[in-house]
Amino acid sequence: MIAAVPTAPSLDLRAVRLEIRALQQELVQWRRQIHQQPELGFKEEQTAAFIGAQLTAWGIPHQTGIAHTGIVATIAGHAPGPVLGIRADMDALPIQELNAVPYCSQRDGVMHACGHDGHVAIALGVAHYLSRHREAFRGTVRLIFQPAEEGPGGAKPMIEAGILQDPPMDAIIGLHLWNNLPLGTVGVRSGPLMAAVECFRCTVFGKGGHGAMPDQTVDSVVVGAQIVNALQTIVSRNIRPLDAAVVTVGEFHAGTALNVIADTARMSGTVRYFNPDLTGKIGDRLEQIIAGICQGQGATYDLNYWQLYPPVVNDPQMAELVRSVAVDVVETPLGIVPDCQTMGGEDMSFFLEAVPGCYFFLGAANSSLGLDFPHHHPRFDFDETVLCLGVELFVRCVEKFGLES
Repeated sequence: MIAAVPTAPSLDLRAVRLEIRALQQELVQWRRQIHQQPELGFKEEQTAAFIGAQLTAWGIPHQTGIAHTGIVATIAGHAPGPVLGIRADMDALPIQELNAVPYCSQRDGVMHACGHDGHVAIALGVAHYLSRHREAFRGTVRLIFQPAEEGPGGAKPMIEAGILQDPPMDAIIGLHLWNNLPLGTVGVRSGPLMAAVECFRCTVFGKGGHGAMPDQTVDSVVVGAQIVNALQTIVSRNIRPLDAAVVTVGEFHAGTALNVIADTARMSGTVRYFNPDLTGKIGDRLEQIIAGICQGQGATYDLNYWQLYPPVVNDPQMAELVRSVAVDVVETPLGIVPDCQTMGGEDMSFFLEAVPGCYFFLGAANSSLGLDFPHHHPRFDFDETVLCLGVELFVRCVEKFGLES
């Protein structure tokens, strides 16, 4: 069942400057070209080549090959000022597209099912506009085209390559096209926006045997089932009620026959939370529970637990910058959605740990056109009108950031 998105406010594009509206056809063309040739994380060679060719044609200096396929473009304004980063992720997902559209993916089993093709098109539109209007802003803009957001993550290796240091970046912004919000809305809030993502795999080792003789065994299924149930007490009994968190076991595999007690059970899952103070705490408690149940039942275990991404936490001043720009672009109050948190994760979090910044959602769903399937769905698509809206929002952030800093 597809979750319904909120009712969309009316969309008035008069707040989008004429030159950016005139760019809409090219924005759509760029987006669709990228959509037809999706590439997985750290394999975005064709996407990066296309981006590089556009930047070269516009005379915009840029570095390529950062963290395999990443690109950073630099555009200087008319006067010295602060350095603002704008981040766009490039990678697709291992999903077979089911949309019957002319720009459908031409690669079997790979699809832009999360809007990253739109992110790249918007960032290219920003580059195109700013390179022709340097007189309109102070400071420097660094456009970051990042690989592998869907995993294992390209933000951290790009940071390790020094992209925040030359010149030192003062702040960073980014957006995610969001089908949980309708076209004409902006989801922006101070503080935690998206959750930390931690993962685990656990194997329980028991003692197999005949299903009719359980006294001769250590039933790994029973032990595993107790673990699955007990892990749900972490959130309900170990986490402060005002701190949202999730512990999910997504896989459980055991057994080979109905009359055989399995000697091993394997499970894996994910942990999500907003509060950075919980880093490490849920993982520690998870292992305590597993160890205690296994000891009590005569089983042993092997646990692999790792952090994928920290939480996405917005700087209050940068969130206010985005909000103040958005109120001039979309209809208010319906167009601004402060209650927009999600337990989804994003490696934009690494950038926000390093410099002040804001990540925000740009509503892209249009239910009247059937463009409201959720992210990572094989029929995901969005209303492309959002592309020029995204360019306008970023450009206004650049102009206002240079004036206020």
